[in-house]
Amino acid sequence: MKLDSIDQQLLALLQKDCKQTNKELSAKLGLSVTAVYERIKKLEREGVINKYVSLLNKEKLGLGFVVFCQIKLVKHAKEYLTEFEREVKQLDEVLECYHVSGDYDYLLKVIVKDMQHYRSFMVTKLTTIQHIGSTHSSFNINEVKHTTEITLG
Repeated sequence: MKLDSIDQQLLALLQKDCKQTNKELSAKLGLSVTAVYERIKKLEREGVINKYVSLLNKEKLGLGFVVFCQIKLVKHAKEYLTEFEREVKQLDEVLECYHVSGDYDYLLKVIVKDMQHYRSFMVTKLTTIQHIGSTHSSFNINEVKHTTEITLG
């Protein structure tokens, strides 16, 4: 889908605060409320906007321990990949999972309370998934940049 400059501006505004009303957005964009509504609906229909979410403060929730865990499977058979992906999707502690190139097959972003919680997660959940050959964990020291905004244009 080709996005014009108004679509790009609208998406930038929604990424900063999706709770803005169509009236507020229309004032910022110089469009009618109806035009803003129609553009948003079109972006949703086309799949440019997938969903609207609330971003939570992990520290205030007691879940400030972030771990990046690399996973190597014992074999690259399709059924091993499919089974691993199906099972890892069920793990609440895993926020993100990427199939990657390089020395490891998958990169997971895991959020837990502390090191003890992570150990428990590893022992009782992650390493019970079949076909995992090895894991390598890196612990977040400081979050330098974290954004969900995609720069357009």
